[in-house]
Amino acid sequence: MKKNDFYFLIFILVLFCPFFISPEIYSGYKTTNAAHPFLIGFLKFAILATMGESIGLRLREGVYNKKGFGLLPRAIVWGFLGITIVMAFKIFSAGAPAFLKALGIEGAAESLGGPISGLRILTAFTISVTLNLIYAPVMMTLHKITDTHIIKNGGTVAGLLKPIKMGDIIAKLDWKVQWNFIFKKTIPFFWIPAHTITFLLPVEFQVLFAALLGIALGVILSLGVLMSKKG
Repeated sequence: MKKNDFYFLIFILVLFCPFFISPEIYSGYKTTNAAHPFLIGFLKFAILATMGESIGLRLREGVYNKKGFGLLPRAIVWGFLGITIVMAFKIFSAGAPAFLKALGIEGAAESLGGPISGLRILTAFTISVTLNLIYAPVMMTLHKITDTHIIKNGGTVAGLLKPIKMGDIIAKLDWKVQWNFIFKKTIPFFWIPAHTITFLLPVEFQVLFAALLGIALGVILSLGVLMSKKG
């Protein structure tokens, strides 16, 4: 283990341990999350998804940060993406049960608060499928666009604030990797099962589990960059 790996591990322990060893801190987190879900969503993904991208960089190049990587701009982008993720969770958590009801399946929404049952599993799965097939590809593509924009502008906050050349970036994206890896493999084989588990958990654990998945999201999207370079 390198010295940077040790420091990174210490950072993770300092970040997460208080929530496990102090009921008061975790209770305060739940209360704040319930009262200010979008603010907490911003902070949660700004920290954790960016952490995932740093881990991805470590896997690719052996370092957690480097000149031009743009750690702060990435955190800002992830913060705003985190707000849309919280919004999507709320929309699909309400919309998917309504869809099941329209198909004649009664009690889907109510099942989420009850014991584990076939209906509850079906409802959680439906939320996950609709979320990941409708929202996730758009979010992942937008992340790729902003990621490219950050790198092209030197990884600075000032560069992030420059107008994004959407047409040029979209035209040059590696759509083979975006489709064959990011969409076709990670969505059905990781994200749909992972978010099915998320919506099966009690509400007080969903927010924490979703936060941990934010690290995985950053790693997966970062590894997509590695595959693009190899291609």
